[in-house]
Amino acid sequence: MRPPTALSDLGISLVQWNALREIHRNPSASMHQLSELTFNSDQAFGTLTTRLLRSGLIDRQQGLGRVIVHTLTEKGKMLLQQGQARHHRVMEGHFAGLSDDERDLLGTLLNKLGGYLTTSHDHRLGLRPIDFGE
Repeated sequence: MRPPTALSDLGISLVQWNALREIHRNPSASMHQLSELTFNSDQAFGTLTTRLLRSGLIDRQQGLGRVIVHTLTEKGKMLLQQGQARHHRVMEGHFAGLSDDERDLLGTLLNKLGGYLTTSHDHRLGLRPIDFGE
C-alpha cells in the first residue's frame, strides 16, 4: 500500500495530511516555519493552507505581531487520526523486511541524524507519534 492510495478514500492527499500533522505538532508555528517543516515554499504552503481552510480542516487566527496561527478543526483532527493509522500501516509494510534488531538500529541512526525523532514505541520505524492529548 502506498501513502497516497492509503489516504485517497479519506479525500486527502499525503501533502495535505502532512500539513495537518505539522500544524498539530507545532501549534504556535508561523506559516514560514510550517512551510519548512512540510518541505514547501512559503507560497506553496499558503496555497495549501487556503485549500485546508476551504475544506474546513483548519482555522486561522492572528497570533503575536504578524504571525498567523493555524489550528485543526474537529474535522481536521479526525482526518489526522484516521490518516495516522494508515500511515503506520504503510510504514510497517515498508520496514517489514527488517528484523527487530535492524529496525532498532535504523531508529537509532535516524534519531542521531534527525534529532527530532523520538524514542517512543515507534522508534524502530523512525516515526514520531502524534499526541492527540487523550
